[in-house]
Amino acid sequence: MKKLNEVDPQQINERLYPVGPIYEALSSPDQFTDDHVRLFWQQGFLAIEHLLNKAEITAATEAISDIIAHPGQLGRVEFTKPRAEIEAAELELSVRKVYQFAADEPRLGELTRHSVLVSLIERLLGERSKLVQDMALLKPPHGGGEKPWHQDMAYGPLAFNKAVIGAWIALDEAGVDNGCMHVIPYSQREGATPHYAIRDWQICDTSVPVNRSIAVPLKPGGVLLFHGLLYHGTPYNFSTKRRRALQFHYAPESAVKLGPKEYKQFFTNEMTNAEC
Repeated sequence: MKKLNEVDPQQINERLYPVGPIYEALSSPDQFTDDHVRLFWQQGFLAIEHLLNKAEITAATEAISDIIAHPGQLGRVEFTKPRAEIEAAELELSVRKVYQFAADEPRLGELTRHSVLVSLIERLLGERSKLVQDMALLKPPHGGGEKPWHQDMAYGPLAFNKAVIGAWIALDEAGVDNGCMHVIPYSQREGATPHYAIRDWQICDTSVPVNRSIAVPLKPGGVLLFHGLLYHGTPYNFSTKRRRALQFHYAPESAVKLGPKEYKQFFTNEMTNAEC
């Protein structure tokens, strides 16, 4: 049998991102209660519609476009192929990620400090928070790339000694047809899981219980809040629609980074020699 990294993207979608249960988000942040705090820590995530309004969504998409047009000035850009090979008309559809913009792009920086978002994060954390990562993740139509199943805290900038919380905010409608988030409820309870460099820095495909996965569609402005150890991933986008999202990570103010030895022990196979 071929390994998944040797088969075509359609097969990866079918085998790793089956469309089963669909999660229903809260209709607005006003519905959020202490019961939802408990639910978040139990299942590892919570989704809420209407975090951002239309003006905030427009400001965010315009800011992303400006960064892509002038990479390096207000943020960094990861293109899907060398910049010199991209025609001007294809520019925005040839970007995988925009990042490190919070300090220099005021429209996006303001969203990282969004009062409702920060209030939700700090109610979940039970203490003040600090922003530890900012990015925008883009899936163009007709084959926007997969982000394989992973835990965010397995990435060095997010490897802290306390739980980090991710906020994934849809700027376009994110559905099962164009690359919405898929999660494994309760998987954060498994703790840190070794990651491998296969199609990305990821959990071994055979270690992901995809039969337990659920899709989390969101309308523009909706947010998925998730534990940094939650198994999650997004499939290829074969639809005719783009899918843009912001992703911010917040750590408790008291959290400290893991040292290299702790990181290796938790998130790599270096100390166990286990293979994928």
